[in-house]
Amino acid sequence: MGIFDRLIKRVDEPVVEPASEPSTVAMWLSDCPTILTGYKRLSDCPEVVAAVNVYADLISSMTIHLMENGKRGDVRIRNALSKLVDIAPNPYMSKRQFYANIVRVMLLFGDGNQVTVPIFKDGLIDRLHPLDPNKVKFTAKSDGYEVWFDQAKRYAPDEILHFRINPDPKKPWLGTGYAKLLAEAVATTAQASATKKAVMEQPAPSLIVKVDSTVEELASQEGRKSLLGRFADSRSSGDPWFIPATMMEVEQIKPLTMRDLAIAENLELDKRQIAAVFGVPAFMVGVGEFDKNAYNNFIRSRVMPLAKSIEQELTRQLLIKTEWYFKFNSRSLMAYDLPEMVEAGAELLDRTAMSRNEIRDWLGMSPRDDMEDLIILENYLPIDRIGDQKKLVGGAAE
Repeated sequence: MGIFDRLIKRVDEPVVEPASEPSTVAMWLSDCPTILTGYKRLSDCPEVVAAVNVYADLISSMTIHLMENGKRGDVRIRNALSKLVDIAPNPYMSKRQFYANIVRVMLLFGDGNQVTVPIFKDGLIDRLHPLDPNKVKFTAKSDGYEVWFDQAKRYAPDEILHFRINPDPKKPWLGTGYAKLLAEAVATTAQASATKKAVMEQPAPSLIVKVDSTVEELASQEGRKSLLGRFADSRSSGDPWFIPATMMEVEQIKPLTMRDLAIAENLELDKRQIAAVFGVPAFMVGVGEFDKNAYNNFIRSRVMPLAKSIEQELTRQLLIKTEWYFKFNSRSLMAYDLPEMVEAGAELLDRTAMSRNEIRDWLGMSPRDDMEDLIILENYLPIDRIGDQKKLVGGAAE
């Protein structure tokens, strides 16, 4: 049953107050006291936020097509509904902000879940309204579940868009986040940041001076300043020091660095662990160098499955016509070089699989009226003159 089916036939059910159970995130925080001394939320960890932003930026930048199944293949449909979903889902934010919010809430704030409510006007969807994840509660029922917002408003599953990741084995309709998987890595990065801050704020001295003096004189700050002023004070920069040969020995040392404490290596390992949990290439969170093949594989194997779950929820809840479905345009995310695109376009052009305007669209160029016809081989004859090739008429073609 979809949203429009729910509008046609509503079922009146007795109102049951939601159970006051602690959320998964709250229970995780209580089980991880080490996090409470540093980062209290995943959203406070820069490495986690960087990995989540990769998904949010990539998915929100894709165009969403409304497609229709056809006998000769699927075609794109352009109407008011496709404009709503792809261009202006909410009047108070851009399309990019809207879908980035869905992804960030699922991965960071909603413990694997995000709820959006369609707002209707005159029987049509006017806008899509994302709910505050801190006010959303899920309660199980014998035949499914229901959603409560702000302890007052109840929604049935067919009245909302419920986006989710990592379904719970016991409650398949409920998503789960990455909090438990990232607990140790987040705690370690928090400690590494605290250690780095402490070393930078209180660095080790660059000089150690061994003097022949009384313990009482060295114990007080005034005594140490008196010794320093007596032997080390100079009126101009670069003047030599004159000290008794048997009284004082000066040795220069280097302060501890991040590498001496192995902070850099451990931090890199933690970043790689966080990237591995999210399936993000390490170079996208600041570790290593860019790898084109790894990036394209990341788009195919991690970004698109998450985008596919958003597609399917939009299709399942917003469309009545069974031949229609929503589809993200993933080709825009792939890392293609311009020569590769031109070469692929030329090959398809020679086989009349594409027109020159379609190739120009690939390259981000506007169409031209004189480049709409299909052409083929040799002197790129129009498709209706394919039989006039010179090799077929013995070189006598006009």
